Amino acid sequence: MPKNQIRIIGGQWRSRQISFYDAPGLRPTPVRVRETLFNWLQYDIPGSRCLDLYAGSGALGFEAASRGAKSIVQVENSPDACRALKENAVKLVATQVKVVQSDVFRYLSGDAESFNIVFLDPPFGCHLIAQTCQWLEDKGWLSQQAKIYVETESKLKFLDELPENWQSLKSKTAGDVGYHLFQRSV
Repeated sequence: MPKNQIRIIGGQWRSRQISFYDAPGLRPTPVRVRETLFNWLQYDIPGSRCLDLYAGSGALGFEAASRGAKSIVQVENSPDACRALKENAVKLVATQVKVVQSDVFRYLSGDAESFNIVFLDPPFGCHLIAQTCQWLEDKGWLSQQAKIYVETESKLKFLDELPENWQSLKSKTAGDVGYHLFQRSV
């Protein structure tokens, strides 16, 4: 498989390949991690409203759409990555996917919508987790029992910087990647 392609692993587009812009630092969520994540979320995805922040390759958003999410908003700053996300949405006829070219904090400063599931996979080494999580909570982007997926460097310590009403449900590492699932409680 070419370097800038990934395969959707489940749902209606299972085994379909999508291309992404091969930008420095862009690293799609590894297949093994995506399989585990979507096993964790298998009962939550159908009919859900998903927010895919720092969308990059779009792997998480398109996987959620393939598995029955009602709507997905993919937020990505890079014009080239956004172009690839839009091309993939057209190729898959993914009418439930909306691509927004914006800085994540500019987007989160706008009019909040309520999402059931948030995918948060910022560039490694940029220290964006704590502020992004706090803004999701403080600015009203999460439904009452929202699930929030956070992907980080495996050695990054950030748990004490999360909103107090977020409960850790699952946490694993795979090589350099730490991946965590939280649930918001009110």
